[in-house]
This record gives sequence, structure tokens and C-alpha cells, in this order.
Amino acid sequence: MAAGCRARAPGLPLRLLLLLAALCVGAGAEDGRCDYYELCPATQPSMLNVHLLPHTHDDVGWLKTVDQYYYGARDGIQHAGVQYILDSVVSALLANESRRFIYVEIAFFSYWWNQQTVQMQEEVRQLVCQGRLQFANGGWVMNDEATTYYAAIIDQMTLGLKFLKDTFGDCGRPRVAWHIDPFGHSREQASLFAQMGFDGYFFGRLDYQDKQRRKIQKEMEQVWRASANLRPPQADLFTGVLPNGYNPPMDLCWDVLCFDYPVVDDPDSPEYNAKTLADYFLNISAVQAQYYRTNHIVMTMGSDFHYENANMWFKNMDKLIHMVNAQQSKGSLINVLYSTPACYLWELNKANLTWTVKQDDFFPYADGPHQFWTGYFTSRPALKRYERLSHKFLQVCNQLEVLAGSAALAGPYGQGSSARLRQAMAVAQHHDAVTGTSKQHVANDYARQLAAGWEKCQVLVSNALANLGGSKEDFVFCNQLNISVCPLTQTANRFHAILYNPLAWSITWPVRLPVKNWAYHVKSPSGQTVPSEVIDVFSERSKNSHPELIFSALVPPLGFSIYSVTHLPSKTPKFRDCCSSPGARTSGRLVIQNEHLRVTFDPNTGLLQEIENLHQGLRLPVSQAFYWYNASTGDFEHPQVSGAYIFRPERTKPFILRHWVNTHLVKKGLVQEVHQNFTAWCSQVVRLYPGQRHVELEWTVGPVPVVDGWGKEIISRFDSQLKTNGRFYTDSNGREILERRRDYRPTWDFNQTEPVAGNYYPVNSRIYITDGQIQLTVLTDRSQGGSSLRDGSLELMVHRRLLLDDNRGVGEALLEPGDEPGTGLVVRGRHLVLLDTVEAAAAGHRLQAQREALAPQLVLAPAGQGTPYSPGTPTLTQFSGLRKELPASVHLLTLARWGPNTVLLRLEHIFERGEGGLFNLSQPVTLDLQDLFSAFTINHLEETTLSADQLLSKATRLQWRTSTGGGPAPVQRAPSLDPSAVTLQPMEIRTFLASVVWSKERER
Repeated sequence: MAAGCRARAPGLPLRLLLLLAALCVGAGAEDGRCDYYELCPATQPSMLNVHLLPHTHDDVGWLKTVDQYYYGARDGIQHAGVQYILDSVVSALLANESRRFIYVEIAFFSYWWNQQTVQMQEEVRQLVCQGRLQFANGGWVMNDEATTYYAAIIDQMTLGLKFLKDTFGDCGRPRVAWHIDPFGHSREQASLFAQMGFDGYFFGRLDYQDKQRRKIQKEMEQVWRASANLRPPQADLFTGVLPNGYNPPMDLCWDVLCFDYPVVDDPDSPEYNAKTLADYFLNISAVQAQYYRTNHIVMTMGSDFHYENANMWFKNMDKLIHMVNAQQSKGSLINVLYSTPACYLWELNKANLTWTVKQDDFFPYADGPHQFWTGYFTSRPALKRYERLSHKFLQVCNQLEVLAGSAALAGPYGQGSSARLRQAMAVAQHHDAVTGTSKQHVANDYARQLAAGWEKCQVLVSNALANLGGSKEDFVFCNQLNISVCPLTQTANRFHAILYNPLAWSITWPVRLPVKNWAYHVKSPSGQTVPSEVIDVFSERSKNSHPELIFSALVPPLGFSIYSVTHLPSKTPKFRDCCSSPGARTSGRLVIQNEHLRVTFDPNTGLLQEIENLHQGLRLPVSQAFYWYNASTGDFEHPQVSGAYIFRPERTKPFILRHWVNTHLVKKGLVQEVHQNFTAWCSQVVRLYPGQRHVELEWTVGPVPVVDGWGKEIISRFDSQLKTNGRFYTDSNGREILERRRDYRPTWDFNQTEPVAGNYYPVNSRIYITDGQIQLTVLTDRSQGGSSLRDGSLELMVHRRLLLDDNRGVGEALLEPGDEPGTGLVVRGRHLVLLDTVEAAAAGHRLQAQREALAPQLVLAPAGQGTPYSPGTPTLTQFSGLRKELPASVHLLTLARWGPNTVLLRLEHIFERGEGGLFNLSQPVTLDLQDLFSAFTINHLEETTLSADQLLSKATRLQWRTSTGGGPAPVQRAPSLDPSAVTLQPMEIRTFLASVVWSKERER
């Protein structure tokens, strides 16, 4: 037991409880660390030890909203009340010192904690200090692993782990990652967990074929080498597959939600079953042990929203433990005990075995033949886009909170805060949120939480911009620019366009604004005239047109530029944008071009025909069109249908939406576009701006018609003659790239039952194909499912509208409503297409992916209405928070307020080893942080683990022997930190807590 931990005595005075709790938070070694594993229960070395893991899995939204789950509302949907679960569990733990429990979802726990009395909080601290209540995972939520962006994963984990550290000290820090419900597992997720300092990782779901093979070969537990770039064991993570998903063994579920028989241990009772249950338990333990390598196994004793009456569970488990262990006197060699995942992991580590190594990932996941969980890679595409935009806006909010100091939180626009959006974004990472696998009213609530977070951040951003720029303006956030709606720009004769750049590199960005007239004058921050044009944008849907102003803005790193726009008196232009007649009747070539690219369209069909990289001299015939898969309703082979989780097409060949399209050509000095109209519900604009090294495809899909009784899954497909040998490549959560092969799995002989869905993978930010010389890359603006189902081809699913539920629990068809009653959702998005040599490709897609994820934030204001921020304050039209921009291979991943005078800083090398060789971008980079920022000065710097909850100099992890050779690596202490020489290796993220002093200008 750690120093300062004591057993609870009945009626212990509150003052003494507070003293013991204070000792608990600092318990353990002299450096304040907790003797975590020393708190584990004793085991029997000569016996099979069965670790019972009491737990509850509390979805942060799914069938009910977050609040409905917490309070136990709307029982008609699902009986679940998290507040009662936590009340009951704590009471049951306090009643018996042998009992243990783990909790995971800090979004719920933190809310419950803040509603407790001081005495209850101190009693819970004692449970944590004693190791009887342990936290596993520790993120705000148990995030999804397929559709989540790596930076958002880091943010949500940091939020939860910071709460645990602040509340419980080192004894509250989880040692084990616990992802029992996500539907497949990414390599990058494991890498991030390792970099956060976790000792191990347990999950419940993996492909049914993979699990069967692992049981036979005793590979249910192994070391996951989760990075091809970081030096082992930096991203190595011991990983275990739980035996029953996350549910109890059959007939051993004693929750109010279960129907299994209780333990009746009175031999005089006609219901007596103790002997039968004990024998049954001994038998299933022996069977399970056959698939694992040590004399320790686990049984998960809990499930979704279990333990609302914890006494039911614990009373029956108390009896089970007593009955089974009593058999030892009769020769039984099985010992059963209350335990936790961390304590089980500790026993595995002490076994000192050599473990096999895994280097790929666990996608896609299938729980049976024809049952591939690859539909959710795309489900609810609008929510997926809103989540990605919200991530960007949260970074803008975080950065401006640092750059403007306290003035961002309280200013002329009110009380600003990043906290609400930070929590809403964390909730959105939940494995039923961004995945699109919740009920519709729950999806609406996720969006509501994000919108509420935006409101508080908009106040903060307004305060910060006024402070940094020295002028109080009537700031306007036009959040409907994706549908060309902005009341200010469509009514005002004069206005300012303020662009804030959250990247640490300067950026040139095309600005497009809906306006009311045809001539405007645009001035740069220095007062120079900026070339601008107004184009006539025609909408096939509304059958009318509207003018849009276009100009190019240059924005400094981590800063803003203010452009002034003034209407010039003018009549409607005499010459409209040049047009072509409907595609099937067009003669001659249809071409758009800039200095880098030439894009050619088929004159007979209007479809994309060829892309040419002018600098590299590359020409690739490539076509693109939209297709749809008919969603399966089940067949004679298998009843599985396509739904929110599952993708199962009726046939392997999709239907083309249209063989030819109506086209409309726009050729201006600042943009060239081909507008393609496929159907009344599908259109696309293929676009090139000057200086742009990618082709932009802006697609609009929906409402997807289902009146024919067919659910539809819409794809954008690119076809070329590249010889790709069955291989294609996708990113892992936006970072490292993994090779994919059709109808193949790296670690077992794969039996393919769904040639389309079984080859779909999550595409978080990019997918590409290559013949070894030429590379065709497509960047996405949100997570989507994608594949290459034949050589030279790649496809991305952009929308789904389905008529049946896929029987995975949500109980609803994926029929998202549109603006009008009875209509479906319209979705708009972008694909960015890059054509390059293999040697040059990474430089293009790595940098452009960051520009896409963290595009400049546009804020508007009517001109002439600003007032000085304070007397004598100079007005700035341009500002940068950096004294110099970072090298191209280094990304400023996080800049956020951590404490009154402390800043959280993360820097990331965005290239893999061997990438960007043509431009030398995959080499280590050394930075000087001392004089990097203009708004503040760093006077002390400490390096931490990725989640910022441990100093790197004091962080240790359990070490494991692997089959790749050698024993456990020696513990390597972090080298002394020199802020003037911080080196980043390829794909390395370094995290710092910086004590800062704001400049006097920021203190005004």
C-alpha cells in the first residue's frame, strides 16, 4: 500500500479524511509518484489466476443523449442512468475492501464528481489511493479509432487525463488503455497511447477470422509496434484481446439488465446452484486458459451501463470467489480474485515472456461472414465535416487565448471561453458520435453541443482580435459560407475580411464571398490594391445565379491579415463567364489550367479525362464520376443488410450516376472552373486557382432519392491505367501511411466474403495509388471510407442513405432528414487531387493536408464602425504570433492555455522517414524555442509525455521482450532540455509545458 493510504474507518472525521486524501494525492515515491502496481492483489504463482474485472461501459451518447444517459431519462429508449451507477459502485466498494472496480468515461465521472459532497469526494480519493477504484484509459470519452483525427484524439485524451491528475494525483493516472467497444483499431491510436505513457492496451473487437487464428496460435496478447518511424520501444505497446468482447461469460451476468440466475449457496434451498456454478466456472476458466500463454486470465464482469445496482453484481461475485477458491482444498488449481486491467497486465509483465510483434492494424473489422463494419467510415458525412471544422476552430480559439492573454477571456464582447468547445469536441470523438452510429436525436445533440461551444469561442476570438488588432469591430462569423450565405457581405457596401492563420507557416488562401454587386475594390493590410474578380455562380438546384467575390489573401503564421473590401458603382457586366453547352453535345476540348496543372475533360461526356503536372512533365489519363451501390437488404447467402455500421452492397459493380454531364465553364484570371451537373441531386465543380498544385473537386450530393425502395451508397471514383498490383495506401488517423492490399490481410489467410465492403478502409485525410513512378493522391476534408477495387482505380464514399437498420443496436435506419419535411440531407465537400512523382508526392500531400485541416478562419466586420481598443492603442492590420515561421516539416500541433502563466506547446515532425527526399523534408529538424513567439517569452520549459500528465524525465513504462530480438530496453531518461536546440525526428511529437511572461502590449 502506498504511503498515506489508509483503510476507511466507519465515521472517520472529515478533517482526518481530508488529511489522508492530501497524503494520497502525493503518495508513493519521493517524487510524488504512486506505487501503482504495488497496490495490486496477491496472486497464486502455482495456480491459474482468474482476474475478475468489474466494469461498466457507459457510452457518451448512443441511443440517448449524454444528459439523458447521465440522469437516467427516457427509460423507454434504454434503461441507463450513469449517476446511479457511480453512486452504487462507490457504496459497494466502501462496503467491502476486497472489491475493485474500473471506470473509463471521464466526461461522466467529472460531472458526477462535481455534484458530490466534500466528504464523498475524499472517500473516493481514498478508494483511488488504495487501488480499489482505478481509472482505465482516462480520456474524456472512449474515442473511435477509424474516423477520428489524431490531433482531436490527443486533445480529448489530454482533457480527461488532466482532470484525473488534478483530482487524484499520480494514483489517478491510468496505466492501461481500454478500448473495448470501438469497431476496429488503428495503428496510430496505439502509437499515441504509447507516447502518452500507457503500459498496455486491451480491446474487445477484432475480426472474427483473426480472433479464431489468434486463439489457435495463442496470440491473443502481443506487442504492437505501432510506428514505422519512431525508434522501438517508443511506440511499442503491449496489446491484449479480451476473451468475451467486454461482456461476462455466459450465465454469469448479475446485473439488473441481465436475466441470469443468482448464486444460491444455501444447500437447503430448492434453488441451490452453488456447486453447479462453481464447476461451470472452473470448466470455462480451464478452456479460456488454453488460448493464453501465462497462468493469468481475465473475465470482464460488466457491460453497457451495468452496476446501477452494484450490490447485485458484487454480492454474487463475492459468493463466486468464495465458492471457487474453496475448491482449492479439494485439489483445484484455480484461484479467482477481484482485479483490474492494470493488475492483470502487471502479472503478464512479471512473467518475463517473449511476445510476438504486430506491425499493421486491425481494420476492417467483421464480426461474421458478410458483416464488415465499414459503412460507419462515411455515415453522417455532415456531422463528420462539422466535427473537423470544429477541431480547426478550437485550435484557433486555443491559440488566440494564448496570444491575447487574459484579454481574450474578458473583453468588450463578454466572457469568452474555450472550455465548452473543448469538451464538446472531446464528446464528439466518442465511438458513437463522429462515427455516425447514434440515433438521429443524439446526432442532433452532438451538433448542438458543438454549436454551443462555437458561441463561447466566438466571443473569445472577438475579444482576442480586438486586443491584438487594437480596434473594437462588430465582428461577424459567417458559418454558412459553404452554401454561399453571408448576410453582411451580401448587403454591405464596405466591410473587412479578417483571416486568422492557425498554421506556423504563412499561407496564401483564396477568399470567396457571396456579394450583391459586380465590382469591388480590395485592399491588402498595407493598403495596396489586391487583384479581385466577381464571378457569376449559377446553381442548377435553384436555377438562378448570384455573384461571388474572389481574391487571394496572404496571411502570416499564427496571425491575421485584414483586407478591406469596398463596392464600386457598376452595372451588371456585359460579358458573362464563358460557357459550354451540355456535355454530350460539346465539341472541342474543355480545359482548365494554371502554371502547375492542366486538367482536360472529355468533349463528349463532360467528365474528367486527363490531369497533367506541367512541372514534372507527367500526364495521366484519369476519369472521375459518381456511382452508387444498391444497399443490400439481405439475400439467400446471408440476412445482413447495409446500415449505419455495416456496408454491404447488393452487388459488386456499382451503378454509374450518369455517363455524361451538363457542363458550365468559368474562366477568369483568379479561378478556372468546370461545373458538372450529374443529376438533380448530384453536382460538382472542378476548380483551379492560380498557384495551386492540386485540383479541387467540390461535390454536392443529396437528397439521395430512395422512393424506388433502394438504399444508396454514393461514391466518387477515379479510374486510370496505373498498374498498382492490387495495392493502395491510406493514412492512419491523419498521420502515418499504411499499405493496403485487395483481398488480403498481413497476419492471416483471409477468406473474403464481401469483395467490396471487405476491401474498404478508413480514410481520415488521404488515399493514394502508385505504380512506383507516378502517384495519384486524393485528400479528403473529413473521414470517409475508401478503397481501390481494381488496379489504377480508387474510390471514396461520400454519402449514404439507407432504409433498414443493420441490427447492431441503434434500432434506426440511416435516413438523415433534410431542410424540407420528408427530404434527405444535402452534403457538400471537397476532394483535392494531386498528381506527382513518387519522390515529390509526400511534400505535396503532407503540407496540403495540414492546410486543409487548419485552413484560415474568416471573420468579417462592417467597415468604418470600429473604435479604439483603448486610448492610444495603435491599430494593426496584420499580426503574427511568431517571430519567424517554422520549417516546412514542423507543425505547431498545440498552443493552448494550461494555467495562469503556463502554456501547453506541442511540435510535430509531419514527415515519415524516407519521405520528401526530393526536398530533404524527412530529415531531423532542430528549433530554437527561446525567441520563437512574439506575444510572450518562455522563461522555463519542461518536457512531458504526449498527454502532458507526466514529466518526461520521470516517466517510465513497463518493458517487454519481443520476438524481434533482445530483452527489455533499458529505461532511457530524457536528456537535459535545451530550449534553444529542440530536435524533432521524423513523425515525432514533442510536448512541453512552458512558463511564460506575456509582453506588455498583451497586458493592456
